[in-house]
Amino acid sequence: MPYQLYYRCLTAQRVKRSVSLPPDLAAAIDRAAAETGSTFSAWVTETAAHRLKLEAGRQAVAEWEAEHGPLTEQELSQGLARARELLGRSQVERSA
Repeated sequence: MPYQLYYRCLTAQRVKRSVSLPPDLAAAIDRAAAETGSTFSAWVTETAAHRLKLEAGRQAVAEWEAEHGPLTEQELSQGLARARELLGRSQVERSA
């Protein structure tokens, strides 16, 4: 008895947009993408997604603080320590 195999094509859906950038910014994005082995579009997509996650986190903290009051110094310190642990960092690492 023959079996028919069905494969579902898993392609990412994309919406094409056109944006205008200052030449120096476009060149900087080209360099950043090349340094990470990425494309211009993928770099912009990843960066925008990261920014949206940060904004959502800030909003969530603001909502929590509106309901429960400001975070204490101890809570902030514990949160920073936990974030560093999750990122595998023992101290603040900043690039110049």
